[in-house]
Amino acid sequence: MYENPDGVMIGLEVHVQLNKLKTKVFCGCTTDYHNDPPNSHVCPVCLGLPGALPVINKKAVEAAIKVGLALNCKVEEHTQFYRKNYYYPDLPKGFQITQYDFPISSGGYIVIEGEDGEHRVGITRAHMEEDPGRLVHEGTIDKSKYTLIDYNRSGMALLEVVSDPDMRSPKEARRYLDKLRNILEYLDVFDGNLEGALRVDANISIMGGQRAEIKNISSHKGAERALLYEIVRQKNVLRRGGVVVLETRHFDEAREITLSMRSKEEAHDYRYFPEPDLVPLKISGWAPAIKETLPELPDARRMRFVEQYGIKDDQAKSLTGELVWANYFEDFLKAYKDEYKEKLDPKLAVAWIEVLKGELNYRDLTVDAFKKEDMLSILELLVSKKITEDGAVDIIRTLLDKGGSPDEIVAEKGLLKVEGDIVSTAVEEAIKENPQAVADYKAGKEKALNSLVGAVMKKTKGRADARAAREVLLGKLG
Repeated sequence: MYENPDGVMIGLEVHVQLNKLKTKVFCGCTTDYHNDPPNSHVCPVCLGLPGALPVINKKAVEAAIKVGLALNCKVEEHTQFYRKNYYYPDLPKGFQITQYDFPISSGGYIVIEGEDGEHRVGITRAHMEEDPGRLVHEGTIDKSKYTLIDYNRSGMALLEVVSDPDMRSPKEARRYLDKLRNILEYLDVFDGNLEGALRVDANISIMGGQRAEIKNISSHKGAERALLYEIVRQKNVLRRGGVVVLETRHFDEAREITLSMRSKEEAHDYRYFPEPDLVPLKISGWAPAIKETLPELPDARRMRFVEQYGIKDDQAKSLTGELVWANYFEDFLKAYKDEYKEKLDPKLAVAWIEVLKGELNYRDLTVDAFKKEDMLSILELLVSKKITEDGAVDIIRTLLDKGGSPDEIVAEKGLLKVEGDIVSTAVEEAIKENPQAVADYKAGKEKALNSLVGAVMKKTKGRADARAAREVLLGKLG
């Protein structure tokens, strides 16, 4: 059972930009603005000019329903937009069009890997709204000499996913964000690599005290670090006899600290009232039809991988945790069969995909940096027992660091596997040159055998099969 002595309670408000749509949520401006000059994708509607009227983007509503269904929410048959009134430079109208009493979906959940096993995090609601503009500060927010405003983002379709305060540690919060992003990528409703695609407001309290809201966190790692800092800060306040006040704070990613911005607003501060320029939406009957179009989601795909391919659950979880790797795995199995006219053992494929992932992560590269054809060639060399596992790792690393082709690297480095007399000779030399290891093994120290295997591998420059070398050693040592 997970111990939570500090009574940490974390809830997240995640703003998801539905940037796979062609146009913004209430106007016809394109969503493809990320590499263009500031304020070049704007119109009277998204600039809030007098007399401009919003028109709802039907595709945005359909995408919001799709997300709600994937998050196990109840999709409401009637929904409505409201005006959330506040003044901020990035909000040209002086109010934000959002949803309040009638969100499009509510009452769902996400299952994450918690501190003590699988843990269900409730979804309070997932409602639609428009994105404000983007503020660009000169320096840090508390010391900025001036601020620029880019309205290209203004009016982008947003879905705000609000969780229950069910997370008990910063690590669980990060896993929740990972899982949510994973689901969204499977649904193909947003591109998480674009600036501003997923932004987080984190609410946290400890020991049942008042909560702090940390605004506009731009990364999963940033959310974890902000929450870690905030736990320490609130503990220190309480330890000194102070009171944790209800407030809104900003996370400074450069310094990894939170800064007080203002007292926390309550709902009545925003003077919500129904948006008079948009009629209420009746969407009864939409959800069943949209549900039929949902793709296989991460948890379902994970279960299928275990059943269909016979791989371990943690391997299936790792693969399906990122859409690109889940697709890579199945595409790779098919490509191998097409190329070599025979099936590849899925367990072998998983093992080497994990090796490749590790090497790519170490170099901060994506799967696009490694040709699938090269991986097929490496696995075929392994399956046909022409190279060892050490040789395969060497090829992967050389390809990533220097380029080339698997065949060229095998020839250049002499990586073809050695067998028979060469291995026997290497074993005899290893025994002769390591008398202490031999004595230790004969005295019952099993680990000494690993040392001798290592000596054999060194002599053969990694071209001997370690298991075969071990068997020859056992035969020689009696």
